[in-house]
Amino acid sequence: MDYKNKTVLITGATRGIGKAIALKLGSAGANIVIAAKSTQEDGRLGGTIFSAAAEVEAAGGKALPIYCDIRDEKLIQDVIDKTLSRFGGLDIVINNASAISISSTENTEPKRYDLMFDINVRGTFMVTKYAYPLLKKSSNPHILTLSPPLNFDMKWFKHHVAYTLAKYNMSLLTSAWAEEFKKDGIASNSLWPATLIATAAVKNLLGGEKLFQASRKPEIVADAAFYILNKDSKSITGNHFIDEDVLRGEGITDLESYSVTPGGILQRDLFL
Repeated sequence: MDYKNKTVLITGATRGIGKAIALKLGSAGANIVIAAKSTQEDGRLGGTIFSAAAEVEAAGGKALPIYCDIRDEKLIQDVIDKTLSRFGGLDIVINNASAISISSTENTEPKRYDLMFDINVRGTFMVTKYAYPLLKKSSNPHILTLSPPLNFDMKWFKHHVAYTLAKYNMSLLTSAWAEEFKKDGIASNSLWPATLIATAAVKNLLGGEKLFQASRKPEIVADAAFYILNKDSKSITGNHFIDEDVLRGEGITDLESYSVTPGGILQRDLFL
């Protein structure tokens, strides 16, 4: 499978899952637009748009790092304009940027609530809105949003209702766009990991080193995205994919290499 001359816009691609997808598609020849806020190294998080771009190019792809806070539509439009100027079009949008706060109603600060909805919901919407005119011109356009399958069991709401609502809104957008953009041949799907993924968010916010070691590497999500985004956009849309199911569908059944701790017990992700 060859992504040569395909242009991919990934939000929040300086680290974790976003960067893993950038490296995977870049190594297959894709042009990667890295749209994120990190321009200076943060010791707790690691990575900048420039270091991620350097890694993509070392892997064999072309990279365009652009500062973008997706809460600002003017910055989003700037990303689209620069993408068009540099690469001549856009084929894939990956809505990866997201904010998290695993907190009860009482303990959810207003600024954290606003951050989650501004980034996860409004930001995802605006990135897709401004990318849409270019996607319509692609021969195989895809939107892939990192959000969970919709499960309305209240156990997923009672402990962190604000976060659940923010992520489920992303998944609702996935389903809505699948219908709205069907006439344009644009695929809209979501992707979610079956287990925790070894990212800075897991280590710093969710459970420290213990949960980090019970996670899989970001590469499992990147590999799943690789297969999804190569499909005919007219035949694969409106799905809420789980990473390991995608890989098993491709005949990949041995997933042990993705574990941070080989042979260890894995922690299932939220919403599954």
